[in-house]
Amino acid sequence: MKVLVPLKRVPDPYSRIRLAPDGAAIDTTAIKFEINPFDEIAVEEAVRMKERDASVEIVVVSIGSAECEEQLRKALAIGADRAIRVDCAETLDSLGVAKVLVRVVERESPNLVLMGKQAIDDDNNQAGQMLAALLDWPQATFASKIEFNDGRATVTRETDTGQETLEFPLPAVITTDLRLNEPRYVALPGIIKARTKPLESLTLADLGAQQECRVAVVSMRQPPPRTAGRRVNSVDELIEALRVEKGLLKS
Repeated sequence: MKVLVPLKRVPDPYSRIRLAPDGAAIDTTAIKFEINPFDEIAVEEAVRMKERDASVEIVVVSIGSAECEEQLRKALAIGADRAIRVDCAETLDSLGVAKVLVRVVERESPNLVLMGKQAIDDDNNQAGQMLAALLDWPQATFASKIEFNDGRATVTRETDTGQETLEFPLPAVITTDLRLNEPRYVALPGIIKARTKPLESLTLADLGAQQECRVAVVSMRQPPPRTAGRRVNSVDELIEALRVEKGLLKS
């Protein structure tokens, strides 16, 4: 079984984000980058599959500049077998990412695409669904539990009203949620082994793909500062403040 795990290079969730002077992007000076947390969960789940079945092959792929290789090496250190970087200097929107991944899927012929439900930098939550639609494959999003049996997947997924269980044949696309697992700490032996694992660099032309982006960021702005709160002495005072000062309650 071959598992393809796409991953994205994103700012560390604990980094302080500042905007660039033109307001069209973030200032990446002195910002640490990591694997998108949901994608790291997908890598961890694939490695656990490999630990249960040694025949599983894990291929991680990232679309971006050479800087992405740091995150690909980390995925190799976690336990992936090999990595692919699709060289692309520009930022693609979700559909552009999905179209490039279609070409990678056609090249690699995986049984499963396992990826994070969304990236924490843009929070679009679209690439996995678009990829499944373009491939015409079954899909399950927000997976909190995944099981495989006789070429079929059973996925428990998180919904707004509880949990839903889906069963479908492979190949398929599954996107991961936070409750699926907790990624492991990368130990030194894994980091050393990752240096010798293959990391292939491809261009969009190698895949027969085009650099396509239909959505562009026009501007960004920092959220307004939060106003200071104040303490009230009673429920009546709270209601009066909400009614009179904020105009949130009607008499």
